[in-house]
Order: sequence, then C-alpha cells, then structure tokens
Amino acid sequence: MGKHILLLGPPGAGKGTQSKRLAEEFDLEHVTTGDALRSNKGMDISDMDTEYDTPGEYMDAGELVPDEVVNAIVEEALTSADGYVLDGYPRNLEQAEFLTDITDLDAVIYLSVDDEELVDRLTGRRVCPDCGASYHVEFAPPEEEGVCDECGADLEQRDDDTEETVRERLRVYEENTAPVVEHYREEGVLVEVDGEGSPDEVFETLVDVVDA
Repeated sequence: MGKHILLLGPPGAGKGTQSKRLAEEFDLEHVTTGDALRSNKGMDISDMDTEYDTPGEYMDAGELVPDEVVNAIVEEALTSADGYVLDGYPRNLEQAEFLTDITDLDAVIYLSVDDEELVDRLTGRRVCPDCGASYHVEFAPPEEEGVCDECGADLEQRDDDTEETVRERLRVYEENTAPVVEHYREEGVLVEVDGEGSPDEVFETLVDVVDA
C-alpha cells in the first residue's frame, strides 16, 4: 500500500519540484489540483446544482472552480491512486476537513520559507518568449545576462512575477491557506521542514520524514 503524503507551503517554496521527486522516489502518484482538473475537464457535475455541468466550462470561462467540484475531483484522483503526494490542495479549511473525511494521511509536511526569500525566488524568474526556456537570475542564470541560452532571444519577466503581484499572491496564500497549516499543527501531525536549503538538501530531509 503506497503512502499518503500531503505537502504544504507558500508559492515559491518548491512544492511542485519536491512533490514530483517524492512521487518518483516512493513510486506514488503526484496529484495536483491543476492536473486533476485538467484530466477531469469533462466530468459530469450536473447533479451538483452548480452553474456549469463540467469543470472544463469553469476553466474556459476563466472562473474559479467551486470547492465542491474541486473536492469531487480530488476524491476521484485519490481513490484511484495507490499512494500519492498531494500538492496544491487543500487551499482552505473546508477542503482540509473534506480531505480528512475521504482519506488518511501518513505525513503532512510544511515547507517553511521566509517571505523575503520567497519574493527573491519568485521575482527572479525569467522566461524566453520564443522557446519557453525558464531561468532564474540567481539560481539558474543564463550564460549571458538577459539572453536565452537556447535560442538567443531576450528574456522577459512575466507579469505574475513582478514584486507587487508576488506580494499579493503571498498575502492571499496567507489569508486562505495559513489556517490549513495551523489546523494540521494543532492536530499534532504537521512536520515543518526548512525549505531554504538547496533543492537536494530539502529533498533528503523530506525523504527522512516520509521514511520515519
């Protein structure tokens, strides 16, 4: 029976990278809300009394998919997985309570990173508009500053990577998801891992926690 792991952390903490690696290491499904939504775009939710009949219609309209629909999709993804690393869910207390009802967690891990470090990480990203290559001014800079190694185009900073947008994302995270972290801390199941080391150091600590 595969392990059930929940990885929590603010934007820029490295959740995506680390949960992928954990899933490979322990042979688990990597379940993200985004992927689960995309793979269930056509799911029939007409019995839910929601505005649309499929999740895809919310996405096409650029609207937030309601909690009850996200919950149903996550439940579908988790029940069909023999062990998983859950990343990007639950985003609020209601979702956390729903998760408790549908599954047992073996490990709840919070990647802790200081706000200023998160701002540095998130505002440092640069992307190539032509070939899509991604860089970071500090952690993975191109050979020539501001120029793509792959195709020579000028690198850009995305609108959602500006400091103002990043700070707003962190504020929204704090408002919605910080109570989820507290919820698991109060239950005594939260393990906090320092997310500020190198990706390899952080990964080794996570493996130790899961193996414990």
